[in-house]
Amino acid sequence: MGTYRVMQATAPNGPLEPAERAVPPPGPRQVRIAVEACGVCHSDALFLSGALPGVTFPEVPGHEIAGRIEELGGGATDFGWQTGDRVAVGWFGGSCGHCRQCRDGDFIVCSNLKVPGWAYDGGFAEKVIAPVDALARIPDALTAVDAAPLSCAGVTVFNGMRRSPARPGDLVAVLGLGGLGHLGVQYAAAMGFETVAIARGREKAAFAEQLGAHHYLDSTSDTPVAAALQALGGAKVVLATAANADAMTATVDGLAPRGELVVVGADTTPLAVTPAQLLMSARTIRGHPSGTAQDVQDTMAFSALHAIRPMTETLPLTHAEQAYQKMLTGRARFRMVLTTD
Repeated sequence: MGTYRVMQATAPNGPLEPAERAVPPPGPRQVRIAVEACGVCHSDALFLSGALPGVTFPEVPGHEIAGRIEELGGGATDFGWQTGDRVAVGWFGGSCGHCRQCRDGDFIVCSNLKVPGWAYDGGFAEKVIAPVDALARIPDALTAVDAAPLSCAGVTVFNGMRRSPARPGDLVAVLGLGGLGHLGVQYAAAMGFETVAIARGREKAAFAEQLGAHHYLDSTSDTPVAAALQALGGAKVVLATAANADAMTATVDGLAPRGELVVVGADTTPLAVTPAQLLMSARTIRGHPSGTAQDVQDTMAFSALHAIRPMTETLPLTHAEQAYQKMLTGRARFRMVLTTD
């Protein structure tokens, strides 16, 4: 059936280099996707560094995949899929269906979660084999370049807010204006929240306003972030997209009673929060993972309805190492996306 190209690392922290693979047929309840775009996520560093248990080399990363189904495995049509369908696959690349979490219907925390680039070759490739339960249908209004980052970055912040205690009219703050935060502000405003953007430097105020924020807080100003949030009435939710534990900690006293800090930015530094800060005002700190294929589909549908798009910079698949390094060193314009010919 010929060959296809992947971009792979052959050793931990090694460069992404091209390789050819034989085109495989999809197995039962699988499809083969012709990849059109794949986002570059900071979590790809966990795979390429070999930091996660079970990662093997050569490693093909990529879990923000958008493309078209080109071949169906046995039983795939039973789930409503056809060749030519436009689909996305994100961090949720399938579940085992038999662990306790899956039996409870909580598939995103499956004990055997099949993350692309970890459980199977990811989207830094011209083709991907994925299970049918990982597939989200891309709406016509979204391009593949738009859809790819929404399958991980987008669904993470969208789900983080819609599953929070915030309701339309509540004060919701988004900490960080990067790859996750610039989407978070747009979603918060579209959901009807009184939206606060928090970032470093006054120069970002105009950008925050363009995204739909009603207020902007400069975390480097003389007024502490928590005090500034309380002056606005206290935040029902702070969505912490910036991967900085100290910045997250600084928002806790800015939460309203029964307010919630929703953590989506990954940092290994401990949060410096005392029990008293949580107890008297009944505050909550919650970690929030990505979302299932249906959550991804909901995110894309909401994005299409409200004209919300990720800000992206594209490079060809063969420039994967350049795109990865731009993301890793913070030189990317929000979300790097690889495209195939």
